[in-house]
Amino acid sequence: MYVCSCFGITEAQVKEHAENGACTPRQIASASKAGTDCGSCVRRIQSLLGRGACPRRELAEQGRPVLTSLDEAA
Repeated sequence: MYVCSCFGITEAQVKEHAENGACTPRQIASASKAGTDCGSCVRRIQSLLGRGACPRRELAEQGRPVLTSLDEAA
């Protein structure tokens, strides 16, 4: 089922991005563009993300870096 009609993003795609670490609608938008045009799908994306476990959120709550710098990634 489509979540974002503007860009053809499905529930399965949103869930896949979430499994890969996208924990907020903004992060889903960065990964897929969903929610960046008309915005009508943002609430649906929020409901799909729910309040489940999120690796980035857990790191942030522990005070650890959420994103690595370019030097560390290289």
